[in-house]
Amino acid sequence: MSLLSNSLLLQGRLRHAAASAVAAAAMGRRGVATSTEEYNRRNYANNVSEYNTVFGSLTAQRRHVSRHYLLRDAYDDMMLDGVQPVRDTFHNLIVGAMKGSRLQDAVYFRDQMKEMGLQPDVNLYNFLISTCGKSKNSDAAIMLLEEMKAHGVKLKGETYICLLNALAATGRTDQVYAIVRDMTAAGLGLNKFCYAGLITAFKNKAPTTEETMTKIVEFVQQSKGWKNVERVSKDSSENIMMNVSEEELYNLPTAEYVHRRAFVYKQMTIYHVAIHACADLKSKETLEVLLDMLTKDGFTYDAFITMQAMRCYLQCGDIDSAVKIFEEYTSSKSPPAELYVTLAEGAMIGHTPRGMQLAQETIEKMTSRNFFLNARMGTDLLLAASGEKTGGYTIANYVWDLMQNRRITPSLPAVEAYYKGLKEREIPSDDPRLMNVSRVLDNLSIRFGPRRNSNAQA
Repeated sequence: MSLLSNSLLLQGRLRHAAASAVAAAAMGRRGVATSTEEYNRRNYANNVSEYNTVFGSLTAQRRHVSRHYLLRDAYDDMMLDGVQPVRDTFHNLIVGAMKGSRLQDAVYFRDQMKEMGLQPDVNLYNFLISTCGKSKNSDAAIMLLEEMKAHGVKLKGETYICLLNALAATGRTDQVYAIVRDMTAAGLGLNKFCYAGLITAFKNKAPTTEETMTKIVEFVQQSKGWKNVERVSKDSSENIMMNVSEEELYNLPTAEYVHRRAFVYKQMTIYHVAIHACADLKSKETLEVLLDMLTKDGFTYDAFITMQAMRCYLQCGDIDSAVKIFEEYTSSKSPPAELYVTLAEGAMIGHTPRGMQLAQETIEKMTSRNFFLNARMGTDLLLAASGEKTGGYTIANYVWDLMQNRRITPSLPAVEAYYKGLKEREIPSDDPRLMNVSRVLDNLSIRFGPRRNSNAQA
């Protein structure tokens, strides 16, 4: 095993040992200080079925309110209660760790499973490899592949695609091509998720060169003749049962939107990944080539394509093109809140007078249509608006007020940035807004750690 794997496993054991020692001491006091009635009132699960329900609930949380970090604590409670996990327990735990991109927890649960005499099956290895991709740890993915081979676990089409996309996350194009060769040798064709992985690999390969964008366009063209990877229905039955989409399993940028009605047209997967890459790499020229190809293929823009195209134009400083594609979409379809947020956030890049005016108008339109900011969208807008060095701080204040009215608290970094911007302006120390922000910042700092810079304390 690699030094990385040993480190992950050791950290897992140390954390569990420490938690167990503390809790064991508490258990020793239960008989004296806690009645059975009081213990039952505070205990949230008593058997394997109830614990599995708890794990399933934590795993199923929506992304912006996810509680995947609690899985480890709940598992420790299960051990302290003397409840024996079963195979389904570990499937819930490892899928939850995957959804939360918590590789250390996933490896720990795998280790615990093996210590109890349960050998991970190919589906669990797929989830583990996917977690490596989400955590951008290609070495750990290769280690899991070798472990599968050592234990005689037969790879499925899904396994190869998980590996391909996990390696793509770190731009390892040489290793990605090696997986493609292995698939070909195994008699498997390349499907759209394989081409998506190839595009992602070149997007993440550093440094970006002219070949990068050429390859992305080439892969989109080649994908038009893709073949289904050989598989049977049972390959995806567990994913469906665990509410894991193919997009999530393979770490596609559409993963968090794929369950949204009319947000993502699945037949455009390749274009989703390629246009997302254009936005990340700020290549307006390649974007327009791909949009032209998409139109010639008889497709129309879905919300995700529109959002990424807007993001690309805005990051390239082309506000007019971003507004144009936004208006074209909204003229025929009802736009999701994310399109308004993307336009407003991107318009604030550089904090130009025109951009800030567009951002304010966009947020006002969104509000007038009864779209409300969730914690994630509000945090993104507040961070963008708080970077304004001159002007009246109008948008930052407006976004803050919108969130406060709905009792939503932004993230600690966003509140820090907003507080810093307020302090840089001539605002009395007893100003109600400043005092309120300071109080929220203090509360967040207590919950999530000390303030990360002295300016936030000024």
